[in-house]
Amino acid sequence: QVQFVESGGGLVQAGRSLELSCAASGSTYTLGNMGWYRQAPGKQRELVATISPRGYTVYADSVKDRWTISRQSVKVNLQMRSLKPEDTAVYYCYARDFVDSAREYWGQGTQVTVSS
Repeated sequence: QVQFVESGGGLVQAGRSLELSCAASGSTYTLGNMGWYRQAPGKQRELVATISPRGYTVYADSVKDRWTISRQSVKVNLQMRSLKPEDTAVYYCYARDFVDSAREYWGQGTQVTVSS
């Protein structure tokens, strides 16, 4: 099993920055892509950014010019700049097993609230 420790959420004014961190532990030797998803009230969970073990990144169009995902082993960070009220959501750390690609792991989620 894999467990995550997420940190860095909170309340921030629009235009400011926050950084989310997620550290995996447990059976991490088969973790492939890692990243972040988010879910706003009344909306479906959506991809924010992912990063492969070799550093290949994928971003949602809404964040790709503002945010940066990075990775060290099985720890991922999400540097969020120029935050907007529409970025308000619960952010979930995510990982996919590279041996069994159908196996996914999710964190508990951390709240990010951006005030206008």
